[in-house]
This record gives sequence, structure tokens and C-alpha cells, in this order.
Amino acid sequence: MRRGAALPRLKLVAAALLFSTGGAAIKATTLTGWQVACFRSGVAAVAVFLLAREARRGWSWRALLVGVAYAATLILFVTANKLTTSANTIFLQATAPLYMVVLSPWLLGEKLRREDLLVMAAVAAGLALVLAGHDAPVATAPDPARGNVLAAMSGLTWALTVCGLRWVGDETKGGSAVPSVVAGNAIAFLAALPFALPLGSSRTVDWAVIGYLGVFQIGVAYLLVTSGLRQVTAIEASILLLVEPALNPFFAWLVHGEKPSAFAIAGGLVILGATTVRTWIDTRRPLEPAGAVP
Repeated sequence: MRRGAALPRLKLVAAALLFSTGGAAIKATTLTGWQVACFRSGVAAVAVFLLAREARRGWSWRALLVGVAYAATLILFVTANKLTTSANTIFLQATAPLYMVVLSPWLLGEKLRREDLLVMAAVAAGLALVLAGHDAPVATAPDPARGNVLAAMSGLTWALTVCGLRWVGDETKGGSAVPSVVAGNAIAFLAALPFALPLGSSRTVDWAVIGYLGVFQIGVAYLLVTSGLRQVTAIEASILLLVEPALNPFFAWLVHGEKPSAFAIAGGLVILGATTVRTWIDTRRPLEPAGAVP
């Protein structure tokens, strides 16, 4: 594969590796889901604004609109992680490509290929397996049923976010998706703040984790995502980012001893298998230019 074709895909994989640490880190705090969502996004908004020059220009109503979908994803992901296992949270959010089948041609004008539909069928099978399991409540996952619902909702909002970032970041029109990342985190911070107060007791390690989540797990990771999305189609990007589920449950097990159900593992393997095959097919094609945004 040519270097020019590999670089944007490598950026997305690196972002996925940072994302994969989120579940374990979120569960490592004694803060509530609303508190983690609030302060993590507050730190991330400041970090991205300072790290990326693009964050300080190009603001528009489009950036704010995409920011709403992104903010919903951020809040749903954190609250789901506090209620169900990290594996279930990330596998259910990873159903985003199912929604991309409908959203990408409609919103971005990107053509679907036959292999996209085959991957979608595999992702749907993986989703069914994850939902088929019945997890008993444990310390790190006290309400799996409610958490699974929130995680599944985040799959739709993440699909909207990926389409939106590509929409506002269309390089043929000189756009940038970075303002949407700042806007989304700022909106999540403001939306979650009323539910995050009063703060109550907290530990130093809680705020260290919040700092890591905001600066690296969101800030640096999304700078990589917005850069990679400029040269990779929305569907392929969402599939490449499914690399995250490969390590997310592992980190949760390593740090907290959290064990996903057999059904969740089976569903995750199906999803990752489809991702691997689809990505291998894409690496054997010339890099496609970003499609025009209607």
C-alpha cells in the first residue's frame, strides 16, 4: 500500500488505540457517569482548542449542529460504561456502520459497494450476539440492561457524528472538522453540568484520570480522527475505528478484572473479523479521493 494511502488509515487506528483505554479509565473513577462525562469533555474542549489552530477558526452553524450529535455520543458512552461492561458498551456503539448504510449515501453522496453490505450483515450478526447475552450485575457494571440501551443509542449518534465530521471537514471546500470537536465537548460539558453537581467527595486519582481522558483519550484521539477523515470515506473510517473493541475489553479486564459474557465475546469477534476483511480489501485499492458533500 502506498504511503499516502496508509497514513490517514494509520491515524484512525492510532485514535482507536487511545479510544480503547476509555472504558477502563472511566470505571477507575469514583465519580458518577454524569460527572465523568461533564469534566472529561470540559478538559477536552480546552485541550483541543489549545492544541489545534483549526479549532480557533471556521466556526459555523454546521460545526454546532455536528457538535450536538457528538455531545450525545460522549455522554451516552460514559453513562453506559458506568452501567454495563466495557465490552458491551463498545460493541454496541460499534454498530455505527449499520446506520452508515443509510446515512452515508444520503448525507455524503458516497457510493456503497457490495462488500460494504456484506460487512454490515456481519456487524448485525455480531450485534445480535451481544444483545443475546444476559449479564448479571457486578460492581463495575451494576445495571447492564439500562447500560446496553444507552450503548446501542450511542451507535446511532456515533454514525451521525462520523458523517457530520466528514461533512464539515470536506477539504475540497477548505473546511475543518476540529471546531465540531470543540463544540461537541463544550455542549456535553454544559449539558451534563447540572447533573454533575454537587460534586461531593473525590480523590486525586479521579482528577488525574479526568485529565488523561480529556487530553489524550478525547483530545489527541479526535485530532487524529478529524485528520484521517479527510482522505478516508465515512464508512471505511467507522469500520477502521472498530479496531477499538479489540483492546477495550482487554484493558477493562486487566485493570478491573471485568469479564464480558461469552455472547459479547462472540459478537465482538464477528465484528472484528468483518472489520479485518473489509480493511484488507481497502488496502489493496488505490486511495479514493474524498467525495463531494451535497
